[in-house]
Amino acid sequence: MDPFDHLLRTVRAEGAAFGRSVLAPPRALRFTDGASLTLCVPMRGGGWVTREGEAPRPVRPGETAIVRGPEPFVFSAEPPSASRPQTPRDVRFDRPDPGPPPGADPDGRTVLLAGAYHVRDEVPRRLLRVLPPLVVVADDQDCTSMRDYLEAQLAACLPGRQIVLDRLLDWLLVCTLREWFDRPEAGSPAWYRALTDDVVGPVLHAVHEAPERPWSLASLAGQAGVSRTTLAKRFTEVVGEPPLSYLTDLRMAMAADLLAGSSATVAAVAHRVGYADAFGFSAAFKRVRGVSPTAYRRAAATGEDPGALLGHEPAGVR
Repeated sequence: MDPFDHLLRTVRAEGAAFGRSVLAPPRALRFTDGASLTLCVPMRGGGWVTREGEAPRPVRPGETAIVRGPEPFVFSAEPPSASRPQTPRDVRFDRPDPGPPPGADPDGRTVLLAGAYHVRDEVPRRLLRVLPPLVVVADDQDCTSMRDYLEAQLAACLPGRQIVLDRLLDWLLVCTLREWFDRPEAGSPAWYRALTDDVVGPVLHAVHEAPERPWSLASLAGQAGVSRTTLAKRFTEVVGEPPLSYLTDLRMAMAADLLAGSSATVAAVAHRVGYADAFGFSAAFKRVRGVSPTAYRRAAATGEDPGALLGHEPAGVR
């Protein structure tokens, strides 16, 4: 498993949240769901994404937009202007746009499919932190044919339709993110660029495949087939931190998710992320996260965002 697989493993669309909408100028939708990510896929025609305080950004046919939340944004069939004001309709996961009536003719209009992603876990948040507020990417060859299939599924009333749509949106999200990170201007995280490195790549795969193993610098060097000195120097040069520091940050992100999302004891969480005892784990968690495991869990239980308790930004998000 590579880091990209690991960070996206728990990211799932929720009910193709906003469904399919037909927009004719000057109609617009204001997304108020507070989602961590919103995927906007113009099935026919194009549109404009407008974030508060920013200039409208076009999304052309054959392109996909990923909007980072939780701030609201507007998707419109044409750019807003003083001469033709818009009155956006608010939509959210529990109050989707009703979409076009049966038999409606979408010719000449924008047909939009959108899905919301509420990312609450710390592990995938490591990916979100390196994304810009808005990403617009043209479909690659893997995803181009998906649009026709998506539209066919939208029109069908077959059992499991919603699950199919959700998973197709997940596929499109992964394709779009991968295409974006491969661009020179993307400023992709160091670990993503390091995946193809002959020395660092095998180590990243190993620690994300089994982060709970009792890794040492020597055993990680064995994964790369180099000396400890060579690995430490190369990993730090490419990723920006030593390999064991990277491993610790990853383990603490996993531990944060276990503390917030399970009833496992602190000792059990410690064992699941590779620590022999709760004392050593608790000390490491507080050093990296700025709060104790118990305080972190207490914040999650009361509905507070545990991430707000962090004393500093984890190094592993670079």
